[in-house]
Amino acid sequence: MTSTRTGGPLTPAVLHILLVLSTQERHGYGIMKQVESDSRGKVRMGPGTLYGSIRRMTEAGLIRESDKKIDPNLDDERRVYYGITALGQQTLAAELQRYRQVVAVAQERSLIPKAMGV
Repeated sequence: MTSTRTGGPLTPAVLHILLVLSTQERHGYGIMKQVESDSRGKVRMGPGTLYGSIRRMTEAGLIRESDKKIDPNLDDERRVYYGITALGQQTLAAELQRYRQVVAVAQERSLIPKAMGV
């Protein structure tokens, strides 16, 4: 993962988790399924990667445990929901800006095929 002090690049797992949590709070299994869906099946996060990343991200202040449940009548009360923090949103924005800069360089060098539509 990145050091929040250095602003270094995020690991793919952390980036995907922040992207998922940027739209709504989710529990672990929901995060795993949304990452798989967002990546069109190319990224499958196992429980070890997911919960290890969640632990480190919580310690770094990027995400937090939520006090609420999405629908307490339909949900398992043991599920822990996570939400992105302001620091997590800033970190995600900085990472996406880093990606924009990389894509801009690739476009300048004609490295991106026209079919990609970037």
